[in-house]
Amino acid sequence: MNRFSEFMLPPQKSTLAEHTDALFNFVNVTSIILLAGITFAIIFFAWKYRRRSENDVTPVITHNNKLEITWSVIPLILVMIVFGWGLNGYMNLTTPPADAYEIRVVGKSWLWEFHYETGHVSVNELHIPVNRPVKLIMSSDDVLHSFYIPDFRVKMDVLPNRYTSLWFEATEIGESVIFCTEYCGTAHSNMLARTYVHSAEDFITWLETAGSADDDLPPAELGEQLVVRNACNTCHSSDGARLVGPTFQGLWMAEREMQDGEVITADENYIRESILEPNAKITAGYQPVMPSYAGTLNDRQIDAIIEYIKTLSN
Repeated sequence: MNRFSEFMLPPQKSTLAEHTDALFNFVNVTSIILLAGITFAIIFFAWKYRRRSENDVTPVITHNNKLEITWSVIPLILVMIVFGWGLNGYMNLTTPPADAYEIRVVGKSWLWEFHYETGHVSVNELHIPVNRPVKLIMSSDDVLHSFYIPDFRVKMDVLPNRYTSLWFEATEIGESVIFCTEYCGTAHSNMLARTYVHSAEDFITWLETAGSADDDLPPAELGEQLVVRNACNTCHSSDGARLVGPTFQGLWMAEREMQDGEVITADENYIRESILEPNAKITAGYQPVMPSYAGTLNDRQIDAIIEYIKTLSN
């Protein structure tokens, strides 16, 4: 059975995975047995009751109580087993242990923000300790998203204007991919993130030092890293290619026409406003889909992104 799971599913990296895989395997094995049994019965009865001569007449059959009860009761029992098994797993998924470490998750088009108790915010990088329950409290800033980590077997819709939650306990140090599994717009397929599982000591160290490595970087170099780290390059190219949003190449001090016909110079104030209030002014030909980075980027980081955009002016 373990070999079957390994063939069909990603590796198990959480305490919840074994329960989920057991139900998955039960459904698949039961389905295979039923498929084989029904296929054999069809072939057998087709051969046994085949027409042997032109005088063969099919008898009139009204019903068979035993047969009808059997094919009704057996599926009912199987459905109730799956329902009870699934309900038990769902209740476990939505009832985190009291000592779970809480992380706030915000879904935006098209990125994931993770807010920690220290005040640090990471984008598209979820850092967690191994062998400790972690509770995610999630909401969306715009449309419906869905948070899914295949290795942990956890998935939950992320909704605007309300909170949803889930929990898990990672059992291995390493990395796992995070997907959005609800279509949320043009760049939905790019809404990817990674989970980094640390030892307990390394996680504490990461919390204490998160972001400190940026302090020694030159502003333009830091800005380039922030553009990638915050998924800005998902919608804004640096080589002139047209994506969901305007390219960064040649943006600095360029004259830009807005949807209302106003022409604006792309200076520091315009770029800063576009980062914090992206829908205040929309460039002609583009849709107002950019999320706000207010509370995600501090003043130094915004200044660094502006410095990086300046380097792309030629």
